[in-house]
Amino acid sequence: MTRKTQFVALLAGSAAPLSLFAMAVPAQAQDAATAAQPQQTEPAAAVPEETGEDIIVVGTAGGGTRRQDAAFALTTLNADAIAQAAPNSTADLLRTIPGVMAESSGGQNGANIFVRGYPSGGDAQFVTFQVEGVPIFPPPTLSFLENSQLVRLDETVERVEAVRGGTGSLFSNGQPGLTVNVVQRTGGSNFHGLGKISYTDYDEIRGDAWISGPLDEDTGFMVGGFYAQGNGIRDPQFRAEKGGQITGNIHHDFGNRGSVEVYARYLNDRGQWLLPIPIVQDQDGDIHAYPGFDAGTGALPGRETRVTTNLAGRTVDLADGRGAKVINTGVNFDYEIADGFRFRERASYLGGHADTVGLVPTEAPIAASDMAELLGGDGATLSSLSYVNGGGALAATTPVMRAGVWEVRKKISSFVADTGFEWSAGKNKLTGGFYYANYTSRDRWALGNQVLLTGEPNARLLNMTLTNAAGALQTATFNGFTSGQGFIVDGQYEGNDYAFYAVDEFQITPELRVDGGVRWQQHKVDGMIRTPAAATVNLDGDPNTLYDNAVSVFGAPRPIDYSDSAWSWTVGANYDITSQIGVFARYSRGNSFPQFDNLRDGLTITAKVDTYEGGIKVSMPWLNLYATVFHNKFDGLASTQLVDNVPLSQVGGAKATGVELEGALRPFRGFTLSGAATYLHGTYEDFFTGGGTIDNTGNRVQRQPRWAWRVTPAYEVDIGGFKPSIFATLQYTGDRFSDPENEQLLPHFYQLDAGVSVDVNDRIRLQVTGNNLTDEIGLTEGNPRVIGSQGEGPILARPILGRSFRFSAAVKF
Repeated sequence: MTRKTQFVALLAGSAAPLSLFAMAVPAQAQDAATAAQPQQTEPAAAVPEETGEDIIVVGTAGGGTRRQDAAFALTTLNADAIAQAAPNSTADLLRTIPGVMAESSGGQNGANIFVRGYPSGGDAQFVTFQVEGVPIFPPPTLSFLENSQLVRLDETVERVEAVRGGTGSLFSNGQPGLTVNVVQRTGGSNFHGLGKISYTDYDEIRGDAWISGPLDEDTGFMVGGFYAQGNGIRDPQFRAEKGGQITGNIHHDFGNRGSVEVYARYLNDRGQWLLPIPIVQDQDGDIHAYPGFDAGTGALPGRETRVTTNLAGRTVDLADGRGAKVINTGVNFDYEIADGFRFRERASYLGGHADTVGLVPTEAPIAASDMAELLGGDGATLSSLSYVNGGGALAATTPVMRAGVWEVRKKISSFVADTGFEWSAGKNKLTGGFYYANYTSRDRWALGNQVLLTGEPNARLLNMTLTNAAGALQTATFNGFTSGQGFIVDGQYEGNDYAFYAVDEFQITPELRVDGGVRWQQHKVDGMIRTPAAATVNLDGDPNTLYDNAVSVFGAPRPIDYSDSAWSWTVGANYDITSQIGVFARYSRGNSFPQFDNLRDGLTITAKVDTYEGGIKVSMPWLNLYATVFHNKFDGLASTQLVDNVPLSQVGGAKATGVELEGALRPFRGFTLSGAATYLHGTYEDFFTGGGTIDNTGNRVQRQPRWAWRVTPAYEVDIGGFKPSIFATLQYTGDRFSDPENEQLLPHFYQLDAGVSVDVNDRIRLQVTGNNLTDEIGLTEGNPRVIGSQGEGPILARPILGRSFRFSAAVKF
């Protein structure tokens, strides 16, 4: 693709979507949208044609390969698609990838991402993000921190590459699940630039810009970024979404011998951590809005809860939300030392803060009289109920609920270096390398800190007194707080990974290529942590002040000293039946080492993943069709779930079999019908919750549907210099279970997005798009802090965002 083509394509940057399914490229690639927008997704315009000739890096040792030749399941999101779409978050982009279930209903940050039946309770345990081929932060997930939180996709991004399974277990940090690589724009021989502004019907404004050009004949630069602010669709009555990112790089070419690129990226962006809200589930499992609480726009936080001072005297501001303030710098060096022999070095450093602050609901609204009995024990009755900040007494029938003011502070750093050598001779290419990563996290947590609230949007703080069964008058709250801190953490962690890898690729015939490789990795973690002592304390010694009778305090410090190593390996083959039709097959063994949170809770198991996959690739001017069949087997899985402020272990195995389909049909000029579908049958095997007390064997893997699909028609015409486009996406997400016990049902739902864009001339594009046009109530999460069913009636769950519209204008120069 020429720079002019890339540049013109950027005008579509206001276009949108998670709807784009554009053309899958050979090896299961497909186009999608990537420019980040802080809230809703927007459907994309017409889909560009793929050739399969583009060079991709992810899933390779660094030299790259043609997509048509890749013997693994790959998705590429190129510059045309980036210009045509705008997902609501970095993680939301991944919803376009078959085999991946990405839940972005939690806001810009804090996504839950699941891959091909890999069992996980949340976050993104088996997903790694890279910038320029280097992991952003080597642990794919820590509690309250997953990789997508550390990067935003804006107009400075040239393309995104993603490999699932396949060779991912050999390269980078050895991720056997999904590895996503973000490739930045670089400068060329001419000056180019773009400016764009967008505005939503929920009063969010955002500006994007970038400029690139030459510094000399062989050296170019690029600099750009975005800034946005707003309250968000779920308006908490304060500025919840605010921040931006700036990226710059300098790229130098050594003629035909290689290149070097130095880059830096500063991110300072935060958004509201969106959590479950009250929803009504009837006896048939159907979902309805809770009275007075809009399922698509309602938010529990409000002016009264924004700033609170807990029982420990710590003031917490919910406007801090969830986000990151980090700097990421790096260098990529690639040079041919001698004919057929290349040296590569990729290194990066990341440092800063990634904090999470939120109002975490405990239970769905209940009558105040029932809450009095819940807080005071059997036989307790309500004595008084009033607003903390003024107002009359409230009735015993008033719906009330509790929510915790959770605060998690993380100071993180990482240094990663990947050194590789490549030797090519005839039909053979041998690559070897060394990977080193050092990463740290300084954690300070304070969970619990529950407050009593009205059961309504932008809830108000309440005070309550009650009379217990013995007739004693008891005070249940202090300025709204019903409890102090519950689960607390003070931890310092340091991890070091050392790995050697070697891969051999052999072109046996012009049609047949085989490859195989191995990786040995050692994983070391040292740390010192404090968690709650076995006994809680009564802060004031008065048993009738219920709010401070059981406050957690730190126990003695304890060290973490862990070390283990494992081998990973893979073998695959790609065969071109014709220049337009190919097939591939692969087996791989990958490993997932325990990270900081597992080791804190005493889980030292190294998960092993065996993957068998094969596929067919059809790439023609009028049709792209790609299909992959896979089977995964998991052993030694380990995770934790916080239930009643106590980590609950989940340990065991699973298996998953699935089919991934994607493609695009172009029957006539200007019209594209694209789509994708995933079938997944994933079940637990010898998988236990709660220290072996609950056997989930045979249950479906949580949060991942058996069926998911989407279809996107798009039509573009040229009318007298104007180029209008219309586009829409219908998406289906099947039934899932929120919990490993398969008792919290998340019903299937449909989502419809659509939009119109107009190229006024070669420089200006205007666009309006709508998301979730039918205002569907689609649940992506139940209450992850309970085990089992929540029953009928009011429950806690997290729906997708409600109907919204985005207007944008972009201009190039």
